[in-house]
Parts: sequence; C-alpha cells; structure tokens
Amino acid sequence: MAEVNLNDLEKINNKKEIIDFLVEHNVIKEDKFKEKLAYERELKDLQKDLLELQLQVIKNNKRVLIIFEGRDAAGKGGTISRVTEYLNPKKYRVEALPKPTEKEQGQWYFQRYFEKLPNAGEIVFFDRSWYNRAVVEPVFNFCTKDQYDKFLKQVVEVEQLLQDDGIILIKIFLTITKEEQAKRLQKRKDNELKQWKLGALDEKAQELWDDYSAYIETMFQKTGSEHSPWIEIETDSKKDARLIALKAICAELSNINFSDNILSIHS
Repeated sequence: MAEVNLNDLEKINNKKEIIDFLVEHNVIKEDKFKEKLAYERELKDLQKDLLELQLQVIKNNKRVLIIFEGRDAAGKGGTISRVTEYLNPKKYRVEALPKPTEKEQGQWYFQRYFEKLPNAGEIVFFDRSWYNRAVVEPVFNFCTKDQYDKFLKQVVEVEQLLQDDGIILIKIFLTITKEEQAKRLQKRKDNELKQWKLGALDEKAQELWDDYSAYIETMFQKTGSEHSPWIEIETDSKKDARLIALKAICAELSNINFSDNILSIHS
C-alpha cells in the first residue's frame, strides 16, 4: 500500500476524488468500484459542461427557465441538486412554490409564477410549476373542470409568449414505474430522516396511479410541441436519470446561438 500523505487528503473535495485517491494508493481496487467511478466521472464532466454553458448565459445576458415535473418519488430534488451542484449560485435559483395563499388564489393563475421568472444572465429551476394544474390539481379536485380546460389552452400561449420574449424554456418530466414508486415511498415511511418527504398527497400516489397516468398523458399531448417539447426521463435508476437530465439540458443550451439577439432552441 502506498504511503498516504495528509496534505493530499486535505485537497479532496468530493466523492469522486475520494475514490480516485483510494484507488491511486491501493486502498481499494478500481474494478470493484468501476461502475461507481464511471458514474462519478461522467457526472463531473457533464457538470463542467453545464457550468461552461452557464457562463455563456451570464456573459450574453440570456434567460433560462427549466421546469422539472414528475411523479411522486421520481427524484426531482436529487436530480436538481446534481444539476446545480457546481453552478454559480449567484446566477441560478431553484423555485418551489408552496400552496397558493388566499390572495394568490384570487389572482390570474400564472401571476405568482411570473414573479419568479429568470432575470438577464440567470437560470431558474422550477421544482414543480404551473403544471400542477395539469395533473395534481385535477387528480385531487383542487380545481374545476373549467379552470383545468382554460389552463391547457392558456399555457401553450403563455409559453410561446415567454419564448418570443427570449426566455429559453426547457421542460423535463421524471417518470417512474409503479413498483419502484411503491418501494421508494415505503423507504420514506421507514426512514425517520426521510419521513418529512412524505406528504399527504404522496400517500395517495399508488391508489390514484391510473388517474395520474391519464392526466400526465393529456398534458404531454396538449402542451408539448416542437418549440416547447417535454423531455420524459425514466428514473428507476436515479444515477442514469441524473446523467440523462444533465445531457438533455446541455444539449438544449448548446443549440443556442449566443451571437444572435434572437434565441432559438432546436429539438
């Protein structure tokens, strides 16, 4: 076993560097951790790519809105954490709006979300969004059929207006199998440190699986388009899902012509 230098240990900042250090000093064998090493390396490379793209967004005063939607326990929080891990924290925000207040309930449905839209040189992540009205609200009868129908019509027009004004819109939906969802929800119940993740609506996710499925499919059909597509990602493997999400975001941002005043996203 090679001698371990304490000064070298102090330079370690993340899991990948820990594994690399242990392999280099023959503490562990690389073969045993080959899959984990490959994941950590690809993750780090993609995070670097996204950081470079963020620097271009900042330099060119662009505005980026990334919507994350998905089934309960599909891993939105963990995916967003990996995506944003190395971004400049001054130039991105994660917005997870709570239940609307009584005042907000009397406003135009999109109004409270508009206040959170990205400023020049900023990337904003919506951890759930106005698409609550496309799935969660109708499943639980939190909105009327008229409100639901009106939303499906307006959201397409609203998103087109945002894009016409120069906002880069990326919509990601994280999906999961019913069996895997059941396992994850049970783990949350059994783990005292994760029970806070289990809300009242989550507990109905399995029982209302088919209702969710019907509204999700309608959402894809009614609100996905060539200019504003949904990127659906399978998350039974959390690691694969995080890599795919990063690749998708980088691909969308890479298609931006930063030299032009008018932005276009090619999908």
